[in-house]
Amino acid sequence: MEIKMFYKTQRELGEVLNKVVDSYWSDEIDENDLIKAIKYLYKNNSSKMVKDKTFTTVIKQQCGKRRLEVINKILSIEDDY
Repeated sequence: MEIKMFYKTQRELGEVLNKVVDSYWSDEIDENDLIKAIKYLYKNNSSKMVKDKTFTTVIKQQCGKRRLEVINKILSIEDDY
């Protein structure tokens, strides 16, 4: 799976986050690759993913509760869904 370093919009970032988590759930990537990809995306796009210690509205709408639970556990972000 090819992942860019930086994304232009929150919507693009949300689509990639969905692909990464869905790939893990369908056993296309392993747990270590999932963790690396999520941390990599967060490191380079944190302002598009999180504001005031909560996921942005666009990311919440794009990714959904179940995916954000996985991402939250990896990043340890406190958030109410």
